[in-house]
Amino acid sequence: MLAGLSWPEASALALLTLALLVTLCRHLWALRWSLSRDRASALPLPKGSMGWPFFGETLHWLLQGSRFHSSRRERYGNVFKTHLLGRPVVRVTGAENIRKILLGEHTLVSTQWPQSTHIILGSHTLLSSTGDLHRQRRKILARVFSRAALESYLPRIQKVVSWELRGWCMEPGSIAVYSSTKTLTFRIAARILLGLRLEEKQFKDLAKTFEQLVENLFSLPLNIPFSGLRKGIKARDMLHEFMEKAIQEKLQRNNPEDHSDALDFIMNSAKEHGKEFTMQELKESAIELIFAAFFTTASASTSLILLLLKHPSVIEKIRQELMSHELYQQCECHPAGPYPDTLTMQSRDREKPRFHSTAKDVQKDQSQPPASVEEGSLQSGALLEPTVPRSNFCTGSQLQAPSGQSCHCSSDISLEKLSRLRYLDCVIKEVLRVLPPVSGGYRTALQTFELDGYQIPKGWSVMYSIRDTHETAAVYQSPPSSFDPDRFGATRMEAAGRFHYIPFGGGARSCIGKELAQAILKLLAIELVSTARWELATPSYPAMQTVPIVHPVDDGLQLYFHPL
Repeated sequence: MLAGLSWPEASALALLTLALLVTLCRHLWALRWSLSRDRASALPLPKGSMGWPFFGETLHWLLQGSRFHSSRRERYGNVFKTHLLGRPVVRVTGAENIRKILLGEHTLVSTQWPQSTHIILGSHTLLSSTGDLHRQRRKILARVFSRAALESYLPRIQKVVSWELRGWCMEPGSIAVYSSTKTLTFRIAARILLGLRLEEKQFKDLAKTFEQLVENLFSLPLNIPFSGLRKGIKARDMLHEFMEKAIQEKLQRNNPEDHSDALDFIMNSAKEHGKEFTMQELKESAIELIFAAFFTTASASTSLILLLLKHPSVIEKIRQELMSHELYQQCECHPAGPYPDTLTMQSRDREKPRFHSTAKDVQKDQSQPPASVEEGSLQSGALLEPTVPRSNFCTGSQLQAPSGQSCHCSSDISLEKLSRLRYLDCVIKEVLRVLPPVSGGYRTALQTFELDGYQIPKGWSVMYSIRDTHETAAVYQSPPSSFDPDRFGATRMEAAGRFHYIPFGGGARSCIGKELAQAILKLLAIELVSTARWELATPSYPAMQTVPIVHPVDDGLQLYFHPL
């Protein structure tokens, strides 16, 4: 019978058969998950779609970003089911729903990241641990982010931020902000948290490898050639090889003066708790520290710069607050020497005198590009003095100028000084509310439980939404979509309550490094408003991508930076 069909008829029949098979497979896939409901519960499964066999809705999620979740929330409600990265997932929005999840850690739910994330980051991380092991590791890592540790990091973070921003201002062309903030935060993570002293080529290679690791954390769990998981594993192995050499060198040096970075705090804290970390645990902890401090803080830094640019009145209010606390006018530093602490700089860095002005702003001469200088030579991780000297940093109460005259500088910033800046604190909170770097968190249901009238079956993944909860919280007086730092002021009640504002998660799994992240953002904001002005280098603002973290599409936030 088929032999009598013409070619067009045979093609049409083949396409029809294929369409029927695809439709049948999709219905069988949906039925498979409908039958997985807990029959002991009378509650229905959440509404939603499980997508295509095996792939689920992963491709839609990756391509649509935040629109994927918002469109399904509008269609199905605050609790809906989907299938992402090889697992059935219930997506959850709303303060009360999230409260139940975050406070149900170890009883209703347990941490659950995608399988690819566990494979790449390893089993000895805080992210992967559960129960008593998680509590033990959290106690050990708490030393890294203690007040004493943060106080010791601040002066060095301030130097790195100041140096990087100076490089942005000296660039004659536009700056790709997201790439630049990644350089900034990776330098902070590598040098200050891990104590690595790298030549610039090493730094760039390490940053590129780490970026490849992070880009493939959320991949389909297929360890096959050219897959995202295979790329992530390759990057991880390269990083582990590097970190093992660096840790061994660090242990051999055994210099008490160097014992002020996060790895030292981890090793000392582990000993105090009666535990010795193996080399594998140290390598995985080091990678996790960079992961925690690198991309998310770069995302938040980019959002900070973008939102301040859009709201110049906020910049002015920050300046007024800095002036009222005598933190705006710091010093005038003239060219005098190489960058301290042997931190190597980006190849594009060129230096000019730095001025912290309070009355008369010195604008960049647009007709004359900054004089270029040859880059310093790199030997053993130290930056040799370039042909044109760089500006001195103000690290004490006085600085000796090249002429022999001293100039007065304010003391280094401290946690106590940062705590006085109430409006700046509100600004940082609002940045993290409007554009939280991470869209949500993952959990696995330890038992079947009820949420918003639906059953969440045991073994299913639960993804709670930070961004959607911020956008839909009814507690805010001004529209949630508006940028309004004053909503966190003492005179308004919008800051009250725990679960409508969750940029750092909550409960037993709240971000252990949130104080460090906020300190970095505050130091960046202080340096920005004190020393620079910035403007858009493109006709319009870029679209923002939300997967795996918030960032401009195609690194499209291009800005000109000018010294004040």
